[in-house]
Amino acid sequence: MNKIIIDVGTYEDRVAVLEEGELTEIFHEKKDKNKIQGNVYKGRVVNVLPGMQAAFVDIGLKKNAFLYIKDATSKIQYRNGVDYKNLSIKEVLKQGQELIVQVIKEPYGSKGARVTTHITLPGRYLVLMPYNTYIGVSRKINSENERERLKELASKVQPEDMGLILRTASKDKSYEDLKSDIDYLLDIFHMIMKEKNTGTCPRIIYKDLDLPKRTIRDIFTKKIDQVFINDRDKYEEAIKMIELMSPKLKNRIYYIDSKEDLFNELEINSQIESALERKVWLESGGYLVIDETEALTSIDVNTGKFVGSIDLKDTVFKTNIEAAKEIAKQLKLRNIGGIIIIDFIDMFNSTHEQELLDLFKSELKKDRTKTTVIGMTGLGLVEMTRKKSRNKLSTQILESCPCCNGTGKIKSNGFLIAKIEKEINRIKNNTSANAILFELSTYKYKEITKNYIQKIKSLQEESSIKIFFQENNDLKIDEVKNKKIGKLEDFIDKYLEI
Repeated sequence: MNKIIIDVGTYEDRVAVLEEGELTEIFHEKKDKNKIQGNVYKGRVVNVLPGMQAAFVDIGLKKNAFLYIKDATSKIQYRNGVDYKNLSIKEVLKQGQELIVQVIKEPYGSKGARVTTHITLPGRYLVLMPYNTYIGVSRKINSENERERLKELASKVQPEDMGLILRTASKDKSYEDLKSDIDYLLDIFHMIMKEKNTGTCPRIIYKDLDLPKRTIRDIFTKKIDQVFINDRDKYEEAIKMIELMSPKLKNRIYYIDSKEDLFNELEINSQIESALERKVWLESGGYLVIDETEALTSIDVNTGKFVGSIDLKDTVFKTNIEAAKEIAKQLKLRNIGGIIIIDFIDMFNSTHEQELLDLFKSELKKDRTKTTVIGMTGLGLVEMTRKKSRNKLSTQILESCPCCNGTGKIKSNGFLIAKIEKEINRIKNNTSANAILFELSTYKYKEITKNYIQKIKSLQEESSIKIFFQENNDLKIDEVKNKKIGKLEDFIDKYLEI
């Protein structure tokens, strides 16, 4: 069965999507730092950058938002045949200018939010586009007859001078369903326009739905068999929403009065832990290595323990096929976006290569986020992109290690011993001290006093300086510190002697 688990907490809300018991998507939203994508702000231009054809806009957040020229040009300019590529940002925006913008990309890493002046408002079945006039249909609705039927219905509910996109959930819906949705979206748009010339700046003027409500609106379709919510208020809100949108689905929503961790009870937490691992094992015994950086993500495929049963070509092909399916799942689960480079195991059969790419593209179609497979490079690497819509799972749950600062590496024992040796030589050449005390973290203290005794004794003999060690957990795990130097009698019976 396909399930949605909505876990409402005091600190954060979490949503897990399960397909046949397997975690396919996970969403987190902290109560004190809610998602801002989709929010509409009244902002002020603080800096215009002709060299970048963009501007920075103050919308009241810590970091100014970024506005490209193509997202700032007006509908009138488009209609008059003016291409933003032929305009300068200085012709469109002025410093100090107030304008209404919508967040289309969350702040990411060191970058602020990306915004647009082209407001779009999503409903259950439709997306209203006040600054376009065309009608689009979700690419996931494959039937040409259904696409034509929906376009015809959309043309009847389409507001004058505005555009619409029919979402996947609009499939098989009636004129009344679409009309109700568009009326709701128009009310929101008119409220935004009313706020345009009033109130202070910068400020928020429309806030998108919270995570539980967005889940009901965007993910809960007839393909979902059950929705579980552990909060009575959110449950009742969900029931009211679904009664308006899809009354037939009402009986699939359940309230669970449990003080226990829903994610633990349903073994979701263990699947989240696995999704944070660098190495992902395949059923065959092969494995993936996923390395995420700010610029791109690289995925390496290895045969691992899988030796196959026919020949090398067959083993490689089967491993790559299994890996392609797993990679599509991992990209969606970890919400990895941007440039992605995949190093499949080398194949010397062009037919196998094409079969692999075709299957990979087919698996990616299951993803609600837009993906593009560019193809195989001359080095045999598959290059693709996935739209960045929200922060990666790793950035939502993990933070940089205060010791390694996100590199995943710490200084080796050998490096620290060399540092100790240099410090002893410095003391020998510049002082009359014959004893020294070094402080180490507990981890490095155990490592060095256990595995480097002979090296330490050699340093003592060569320098005629007695070396002592002491634990200090206030130090970084890979730090060594010269705590004290002096005469040997001041150290005896006070510190550990090697």
